[in-house]
Amino acid sequence: MHDIRQIRDNPAAFDAALARRGVEPVSAAILALDTRRRAVATQMQEAQSRRNDASKAIGAAMGRGDKDEAERLKAEVAALKDTLPALEAEDRELLAQLNEELARHPNLPDAAVPDGEDEGANVEVSRWGTPRTFDFTPQEHADIGPTLGLDFETGAKISGARFTFLRGQMARLQRALGQFMLDHQTNVNGHAECATPLLVKSEALFGTGQLPKFAEDNFRTTDDRWLIPTAEVSLTNSVREQILAEAELPLRMTALTPCFRSEAGAAGKDTRGYIRQHQFEKVELVTICKPEDSEAEHERMTAAAESILQALDLPYRKMILCAGDMGFTARKTYDLEVWLPGQGAYREISSCSNCGDFQARRMNARYRPEGAKGTEFVHTLNGSGLAVGRTLVAVLENYQNADGSVSVPAALRPYMGGIDTLVPL
Repeated sequence: MHDIRQIRDNPAAFDAALARRGVEPVSAAILALDTRRRAVATQMQEAQSRRNDASKAIGAAMGRGDKDEAERLKAEVAALKDTLPALEAEDRELLAQLNEELARHPNLPDAAVPDGEDEGANVEVSRWGTPRTFDFTPQEHADIGPTLGLDFETGAKISGARFTFLRGQMARLQRALGQFMLDHQTNVNGHAECATPLLVKSEALFGTGQLPKFAEDNFRTTDDRWLIPTAEVSLTNSVREQILAEAELPLRMTALTPCFRSEAGAAGKDTRGYIRQHQFEKVELVTICKPEDSEAEHERMTAAAESILQALDLPYRKMILCAGDMGFTARKTYDLEVWLPGQGAYREISSCSNCGDFQARRMNARYRPEGAKGTEFVHTLNGSGLAVGRTLVAVLENYQNADGSVSVPAALRPYMGGIDTLVPL
């Protein structure tokens, strides 16, 4: 959500920043609504003040025996009592409209974010690792996986498209990946492990920006709750409507959860294989911090995600997303793209975003600086550390062998119960 004061102070800068994200100028409409609301609020305050003054004056008039003045004042108070409810209702309605307008536009991009409309304008920041040279033609995971326990047919039969059934050693590999990532993010990178609800209220999805704009991308229950699309929702909302002490910050949290997405906005993408599923697992990273620390925390979080890829010896590149390709709540985003030799391409495996105070305003999440009377909005950050299914895909493709087997990365072997190679069933 945007700060109306910033729009009042510099509407041209607000429109220029949104233009980088492909949004037409909106400051004039917002400020017109704001002016109407402030005028009504002023009328309401003046009416309340006059009612109070008139009520006090009635007693004074009665005390000096001026019945005519007392009756006139009583009539004025009665009229004001009739007027005030309408003004209060109009004020509530205009405030709701203003907040809706402030909430429906995306976050403003950071000055360091490159211009551009889509992923073609994203900029490579760095690369790590050297793609393996194969003495055979590497296959895609969707071709390797079925003989190893990646059962697309059974998943589709049970639940429909974009669901997969994992068997035996493949299920063990997915469990190993999730546990390794969670242990690494807690023991090495210092994030506190959390176990969060998988069902949340609408207010939680609003707080992190999925609602109202992206409702169709999420699964909703019949009792008006939502399956989480990412643990970002439950982790970030753990501080909603709170005032934290400065000493509590930064809060660094992580959780391994199932995630659920309808993928309504991704129709036709990655229909083959295990990359884009309705149900998947992910280790999420969330940080709540002071505004002046969020840039450094963004670099730290991205490095924490990178450390998983490095530990698994999976080549990747780090990209900074252009203004037109960032998510709704982000002001700056790094994507990590892992090398998939079967596809001969780098594919996204983690997205780490600094949201500034955008989500905090939607959640009313604040902190009190030490020694200060007032409060400030916190900054929120989130990132994948990593997406488990996509990491499984990367392991299959990068560690495949000519005979159809797949070697288990050294970092995962302690989690695999003695299995060091996945062999065709």
